[in-house]
Amino acid sequence: MDPMTGPDPTPETTSTDATPTSKVVSASREIAAPADVIFELIANPVAQVRWDGNDNLAAAPVDERIHNRGDMFAMILTTEGQVRENHVVEFEEGRRIAWMPAEPGRPPFGQLWRWELEPIDPQHTLVTHTYDWTRLETHVPMRVARAEATGVANLAASLDRLAELAEAVESG
Repeated sequence: MDPMTGPDPTPETTSTDATPTSKVVSASREIAAPADVIFELIANPVAQVRWDGNDNLAAAPVDERIHNRGDMFAMILTTEGQVRENHVVEFEEGRRIAWMPAEPGRPPFGQLWRWELEPIDPQHTLVTHTYDWTRLETHVPMRVARAEATGVANLAASLDRLAELAEAVESG
């Protein structure tokens, strides 16, 4: 066990937990599917409900794929049907996408959810999922508590569910 990062990761998943100074959590995993198949599942808000490892998403009110930085997509949360507008702040087709959630009509809270895809070969992709809350407004204790509770296990659960879906698409 590494005292800096915790338990040794499994061969298929690597991860880093947030520290009080970094406030960044990350997990990576190889998925047996092409990057474009995986990216379609990430860039489609309707599909996100199926792979969300936080069990936080109930539905996407509109079936509309994300295409560019600057796009916005809404998600209905499992918590009392609250709606979040997600502002896409990074986008590279098939390789990277990141968004920042906000209440409707408001600026983002400061958290960033990022997905990065690195093709290993035509049928395998290394996927890294990162939760970065370094810019989260700290005057709302409930948001800070939720951010602190979002760890590697949540991100790894999303990666595992995403892998199941992508590999099922690939196997036909």
